[in-house]
Amino acid sequence: MGSSTSTISVLLFLGLVQFAVSGHDYKQALSKSILFFEAQRSGPLPPNQRVSWRSHSGLNDGKSIGVDLVGGYYDAGDNVKFGLPMAFTVTTMCWSIIEYGGQLASNGELGNAIDAIKWGTDYFIKAHPEPNVLYGEVGDGKSDHYCWQRPEEMTTDRRAYKLDRNNPGSDLAGETAAAMAAASIVFRRSDPSYSAELLRHAHELFEFADKYRGKYDSSITVAQKYYGSVSGYNDELLWAAAWLYQATNDRYYLDYLGKNGDSMGGTSWSMREFGWDVKYAGVQTLVAKVILMQGKAGEHTAVFERYQEKAEQFMCSMLGKSTKNIQKTPGGLIFRQRWNNMQFVTSASFLAAVYSDYLSSSKRNLRCSQGNSSPSKLLDFSKSQVDYILGDNPRGTSYMVGYGHNYPRQVHHRGSSIVSFKVDQKFVTCRGGYATWYSRKASDPNVLTGALVGGPDAYDNFADNRDNYEQTEPTTYNNAPLLGVLARLISGPTDFDQRLPGVSPTPSPVIIKPAPIPKRKPTTPPAPASSPSPITISQKMTSSWINEGNVYYRYSTKLTNRSTKRLKNLKISITKLYGPIWGVTKTGNSYGFPSWMKYLPAGKSMEFVYIHSAAPANVLVSNYSLE
Repeated sequence: MGSSTSTISVLLFLGLVQFAVSGHDYKQALSKSILFFEAQRSGPLPPNQRVSWRSHSGLNDGKSIGVDLVGGYYDAGDNVKFGLPMAFTVTTMCWSIIEYGGQLASNGELGNAIDAIKWGTDYFIKAHPEPNVLYGEVGDGKSDHYCWQRPEEMTTDRRAYKLDRNNPGSDLAGETAAAMAAASIVFRRSDPSYSAELLRHAHELFEFADKYRGKYDSSITVAQKYYGSVSGYNDELLWAAAWLYQATNDRYYLDYLGKNGDSMGGTSWSMREFGWDVKYAGVQTLVAKVILMQGKAGEHTAVFERYQEKAEQFMCSMLGKSTKNIQKTPGGLIFRQRWNNMQFVTSASFLAAVYSDYLSSSKRNLRCSQGNSSPSKLLDFSKSQVDYILGDNPRGTSYMVGYGHNYPRQVHHRGSSIVSFKVDQKFVTCRGGYATWYSRKASDPNVLTGALVGGPDAYDNFADNRDNYEQTEPTTYNNAPLLGVLARLISGPTDFDQRLPGVSPTPSPVIIKPAPIPKRKPTTPPAPASSPSPITISQKMTSSWINEGNVYYRYSTKLTNRSTKRLKNLKISITKLYGPIWGVTKTGNSYGFPSWMKYLPAGKSMEFVYIHSAAPANVLVSNYSLE
């Protein structure tokens, strides 16, 4: 008996080794993971819908209260539109594109990824009809879970739940602000007007979240059982401020992070997870980017270094080099909880990949209490988690539906488990769906391609049963960070410089032709003294790096209104600029205020940045008025 068991173990081991050595098709996995979002769409489906077994649904959402709330995403295997996980899904998809847009473009998936984001942001615009109103949920988990029906014919309650001044929800409003701010970066070049609209909503939502504070599930109580805000709202306020700073370069948000980092937990919470509820690890990673790469900490350096310390503790815990390490299964998978553990696997893997590239770009190692590690170790860790997901595990199971040969066939998902509405329009009743389809011991009639299910337990065990919702239910926020990790892994183990202008979050990345490289490192003198006296302009170089023989410089330009009146109708002339610029709007041959700014108050400053491989550009004010 013992000999037979040993033989089987050896054969299984050899089979897994062969699978691992043969490698995985990350490009195929990337394509499938993005396709999953089309299966989760609510509303009228577009002509280019690729998941053909789905049809229109939720066409009357919001109609009973006179608000158009059609669209958005179903979060998982149910038919409810929960605002908090949906917003987190969009934010992390945006982050994936911002970091790895070039890889997505080169593999033909950037357009699909951007479409997935826009499906969410179009809905958020509808859900935010007034500055201090946000609709945070459509449908009710209790009534929805009582029924097992296709979304195309659901009969469950589609009540809409909102936040306002008297019913605040800083966590939900903050996360939605983060999503809109991050999305504004994604659309900045391909659709500037849409980007500006997203940014306006982001500003308003942040102000709403910060001014009228409270937990959203105290206002939308029906969400408590399904997406309760255990961590509160401080992490979302910091998270939103971090994304608004990335989107606007507005000092206000940098100061917000600096002044509130200690009191709101950004510098004190040492995390072991990152997800739709707890954002601290994401905030800490973004702030570390400000320190490592952008050099803009200024007076907040000491506070931001504490953010960075916590970010690195999270990274070290994944590598087993911290005093408190993340738990893993015997097969090596991160394990946080029984119910949908995979959400924490993909989010942590994404942060590890991103931070690995941040470190590589800054030419430094990860500092851990149990010994330092090179950036490549973090990327290796991300790869090990993705490879486990795709089949390199003790069961030889791919936890991505439709990838490989041994993947879940009985997914806990209403639309996937019931015959397509296009194939058979016979009405499936609320409870009849459970009797006929939920309890059916057979493969789903519709393959939910790309869906990442909840995954195995703490001992690598998994049961492919539809009623095993803890392990077989997929979610949008499982897949969202996976986009970025897969895009990064396609590039291989080489160092990846996150500061270069060539990686653009647009369908057609702009290629910068470097100007002749200066013979000596450029100094950072003030801009030409031709600016009128009420307005001063100063420039400084904040970082530099070498890529393929070209030296790139990042310049920060500050324009200050030193008058006692409001500065309006600003026109800036910029010459000898050979790269991308952020923080101003181009009109004709001149530049003006960014779209979210109408004037510059007396005594205040605005800042914009640009990257090119030359000495500082010539910047001067060509026109303005004081009122």
